[in-house]
Amino acid sequence: MVIMDWEKLLCEKRLGRKDEDPTQLEEYPFRTEFEKDRDRIVFSSAFRRLQAKTQVHPTPDTDYTRTRLTHSIEASSVGRSLGNYVGHKICKDDKPFSTKGHSHTDFGDIVYSACLAHDIGNPPFGHSGEKAISDWFKNNKNVLDGLTQPQKDDFLKFEGNAQGFRILTRLSGPCKRDHSYEPGGLQLTYATLGAFLKYPLTTQVAESVKADDSSAKKFSTDVPPIKRAS
Repeated sequence: MVIMDWEKLLCEKRLGRKDEDPTQLEEYPFRTEFEKDRDRIVFSSAFRRLQAKTQVHPTPDTDYTRTRLTHSIEASSVGRSLGNYVGHKICKDDKPFSTKGHSHTDFGDIVYSACLAHDIGNPPFGHSGEKAISDWFKNNKNVLDGLTQPQKDDFLKFEGNAQGFRILTRLSGPCKRDHSYEPGGLQLTYATLGAFLKYPLTTQVAESVKADDSSAKKFSTDVPPIKRAS
């Protein structure tokens, strides 16, 4: 029987940030860390860019085009309801856990944020777009010089979910006054990043899994942080 350690799974620490200032947390007790994750994603440029993407480019009879932004908002609504339902069951059945400052809405907010961000990093045209990016890197391998083979594989076998994780944790985030960037991208909580990750496999591990195993169809990222000029 697997025992879930919810205190670890609902981790409020943020990637790239040192321990929060206790005085700041006391100043906003009405807003949880997971609610902040949701707002950080909603106000990010990466999320807004989903408005210009569709899974395919249809030719509808009306002026309405269903974009990935629309889809992500719908998915987040369903995800939050499911998360709240599961959280309610856990908090109700696990009495020691339910007294540790968390509620069923924490589950809902984490899933909500993961659903909002789940298409960030996916290119237009879906899998065809992923293949086009992979083919470009295969024809321009010189731009990957200096990377290890596992890191190169993330480009040669481009995968949208891995790129999404890279955007959230490295390519997005606040800018300092000196125009340098904070580490950790959007600096989301580990709980939200864990829910977003979805596929805990690297390209190397995926290759070693049987081809008919659905768990090997998607993978995570090996690429190191990208340095950006001030």
